[in-house]
Amino acid sequence: MSYRIAGIDVHKKMLAVVVADIETEGEYALQKRRFGTSPSQLRLLAEWLNGEQVQEAVMESTAQYWRPVWQALERYWQPECRKRQEDSRLAGMLHLAQAESNRARHGRKNDFRDAERLVRRLVAQELILSYVPDAQQRLWRTVSGRKYQLTRDRVRLRNQLEGLLEQAQIKLTSLVSDLFGLSGRRMLQGLAEGETDAAALAALADRRLRATPEQLCDALGACADLHPVYRKMLRMSLEQLELMDRQIGELDQELAALLEPCQPAVQRLAEVPGIGPDMAQQIITQIGPEAAVFLSAKHLASWIGVCPGREESAEESKSNRSPKGNRTLRRLLNQAAHAAVRVKGSIFELTFRRLAPRLGYNKAIWAIAHRLSTVVWKILHDGVRYEERGPAVSAKSRKARAARMIRELRSLGYRIEAPQLQPGAC
Repeated sequence: MSYRIAGIDVHKKMLAVVVADIETEGEYALQKRRFGTSPSQLRLLAEWLNGEQVQEAVMESTAQYWRPVWQALERYWQPECRKRQEDSRLAGMLHLAQAESNRARHGRKNDFRDAERLVRRLVAQELILSYVPDAQQRLWRTVSGRKYQLTRDRVRLRNQLEGLLEQAQIKLTSLVSDLFGLSGRRMLQGLAEGETDAAALAALADRRLRATPEQLCDALGACADLHPVYRKMLRMSLEQLELMDRQIGELDQELAALLEPCQPAVQRLAEVPGIGPDMAQQIITQIGPEAAVFLSAKHLASWIGVCPGREESAEESKSNRSPKGNRTLRRLLNQAAHAAVRVKGSIFELTFRRLAPRLGYNKAIWAIAHRLSTVVWKILHDGVRYEERGPAVSAKSRKARAARMIRELRSLGYRIEAPQLQPGAC
C-alpha cells in the first residue's frame, strides 16, 4: 500500500515540489514539479496533490513566503485528503520545518534536492517542526503583532521628539516627568501653533504640576526665537503621534472583539500579578485560550524557552543557557516577571527575594518567568483561577487592583460587572 508525502521547497516566486512514495522498496519513487506562487498556481498545486493521493506535506519556513502556500493547502488540499482517509490520523497533516534543520552541505544546494531532503528527514524524524496555530489564532497574532509594532514606533517617535526639543533648546523634559501627559501636550501644541510667549505656554500647564511657572518660563525661554522649521517638525510629530494613538486604540478594540469568546480566559489570566488584560490577550494569541497543544507546563516552558538548557559532552555539563524559543512570549513573560516581583505580598516577590542573593538579579527574574509560564498553563489548560499563596494582601490593595483590572477590561470593550471581593481573596 502506498503512502505519499510531498516536500515543498518554498521561494518567493516559485515552488519546487517533490512527491515521494515512502512505502516502496529501496529508493523512493519521486515525482517532481514546479509551481508559481500566485493564487491560481497554488490552487493548481492543491489539485495536483489531491490527484497524486498525497497524505502528508512538509515545507520550509522561508521568511513569510510559506504563509500563502500553507493557507492554500489548508483550504483546498487538507479537507479533500481527510475525506479520502477518514480512518487515518495523519491524513492531511501539514508540517512546517525550520530551515536550519534542512540545511544541505556547502555546494550541494538544489531546489528539488531540498524538497526531497525534507521528505527524507521528516520520515527519519530529523526535522525541527514549528507550531502553526489555526487560521483564527493566526489572525489574532496578526492584529497583536501589528499593535506591538505600532507601540514600538510610538516609543521611537517620542524619543525623537524629545531629541528635537533638546536641539531647539526647549528644556521641558527636565521639569515635566510625563512630556506627553495633558500638561505637556498642551504646551507642545502651543509651541507647534506658533506661540512665542513663554508665560502663555507655562500657563497651559496644570496647577498640580510640580514645576513652578517661573521654572517653566525659563525652560521655554527659547520659544521666542524658535525657527519655523522646528515648529513645523514638532507639529508633524504630534500629528503622527496622535494618529498612532488612535490606531492603537482601534486595534485594541478589534482584538477585544476577536477574543470575545475567550473573555473568561482573559479575565482569569489578568488576575495573575504582573499580567494585566492587555498582556493576557497577547499571551492567548500565542498559545490559545486553553493551551491545548501543550501537554504539560514543562512542554510550554520548553517551547517558550524559559527553562534551563542542556548541553553535555563526556558527562560534563557545558552550558545550561536557556534555549531559543518563542520571542513574543519570552518578552512578555520577562516584562510580567519584572512587574510581579514588585507586587507587595505576592508569592513572586518572596520567591524573588529568596533567589536573588544566590542567583543574581537576571537569573532570579528568569526563574520567576519560568514560574509564571507554569501558572499560565495551569490557568488556561485546567480552567482554574489564580489564588495568592503569599502573605495576606491588604483589603485596600485588593480593591485597588480589582478596580484597575475592571477599568482596563472595560476600556478594551469587555462587559464586566464589579465583583464582591471576599476576605482573603486576591
